[in-house]
Amino acid sequence: MEIKKAAFVISNTDVRKCPTGQLPEYAFIGRSNVGKSSLINMLTGQKGLAMTSQKPGKTQLINHFIIDDSWYLVDLPGYGYARLGASNRESLRRIIETYILMREQLSNLFVLIDCRHEPQKIDVEFLSWLGENGIPFSIVFTKADKLSYSRLRENVEAYQQKLLETWEELPPIFVTSSEKKNGREELLDYIDSINKSLY
Repeated sequence: MEIKKAAFVISNTDVRKCPTGQLPEYAFIGRSNVGKSSLINMLTGQKGLAMTSQKPGKTQLINHFIIDDSWYLVDLPGYGYARLGASNRESLRRIIETYILMREQLSNLFVLIDCRHEPQKIDVEFLSWLGENGIPFSIVFTKADKLSYSRLRENVEAYQQKLLETWEELPPIFVTSSEKKNGREELLDYIDSINKSLY
């Protein structure tokens, strides 16, 4: 699948104000500074579509982008950002959880994980929460260009082993680099296959 046009539609903090209609939605989420905006810009081929920032915790809204008039790409706030105060963290958690649990149009949630790090407790707990709630999701490892191929493979395998301690089977896994455009085709083809299965 090739994206021909992508446009920003709406930002808000209330799932009830998200776009109406039945178009499928593919949401992207991850810890702060995981490279979410860069990945969204790489997928859509538009450099400034999602705002990238050196400052973690920039996305604090549910952002909808319409793609080729046929599906929505949704940029969700990052989770686990320690520098936000407790009340801010709590309101972000509520925004994220309400969208994920209540949004019927959500077809798949892409959970972004920085491939350079060991399995982090906060990520593993978030993935478990998704599994317990029956949310369809995939794991997207980001920043693959920052590691050698062998180190990358080791890190991804370590993550898989960690998850298999409690999971019977793993969700789909993608390895990406926004710099090199790695994983772009695989991710878009996966979205395309889900779209086709819906109609």
